[in-house]
Amino acid sequence: MSSRNAGQAVKKRVFIGLLLASLFLLTVIAFFAWWLFTQQTLYLNRLFLVMLMALAFILFVLLAIGLLALIWSLWSLKEVPPLENMMRGVTKLLFPVALWLGKWLGVAEEKIKNSYIQVSNQLVKTQIKTKAYQRIMILAPHCLQWVQCPHKITIRVENCKRCGQCVIMDLLALAEETGTCLKVVTGGTLARKMIKEYRPDAVVAIACERDLVSGMQDVDGLPIIGIVNERPEGPCANTKVDLRKVREAIGELQT
Repeated sequence: MSSRNAGQAVKKRVFIGLLLASLFLLTVIAFFAWWLFTQQTLYLNRLFLVMLMALAFILFVLLAIGLLALIWSLWSLKEVPPLENMMRGVTKLLFPVALWLGKWLGVAEEKIKNSYIQVSNQLVKTQIKTKAYQRIMILAPHCLQWVQCPHKITIRVENCKRCGQCVIMDLLALAEETGTCLKVVTGGTLARKMIKEYRPDAVVAIACERDLVSGMQDVDGLPIIGIVNERPEGPCANTKVDLRKVREAIGELQT
């Protein structure tokens, strides 16, 4: 395994490990609640306890099945069509718990979200192996644009003069070469508007960890490959992106 793939595997394990820990934590809480109720002698309390534990057990089984399917899919690089919705549900439901638990354990929030993106990307790549998408959109954040550029490209990216001061010129060339649609957006609201208007089959999204996670969770059922931008001057100003990763993502969606 190359160092690059090994690094990605470690990132995925961060989120998967936190999901498992979150499931264990919820189980402990459920058993603690059961113990508290067993200290009561009233019949109604016991009846409520039985109903609560039955619901908790069903939820636990569903979460466990979804999580095991997720781990197996990532390990085997194979899709599990009957359980895809359950796998997405597990990641959405347990993500806030995993995020809180990770921060409590001292894991940086950015690292957890980056790991979530890697897991989500791998699932998408696993599920699209037998498909080829025609309408692909590249969604790029406006912070990739040179901060001193006078031209507004969030309405029409073609307004870019291709001066070479930022990576937008290269993204335009890549979009033209691959037959994809490039849109530059200022945030999630405009991104959702662009997706609704263009109706792409799949999206290659470039953004920071926070915006990527938010977008991936907001847009359900649409294959999205997220690429974290590079921030040499800090967030929201003259950011960059690895064009090789964008090209690879487009290639995986088109083949």
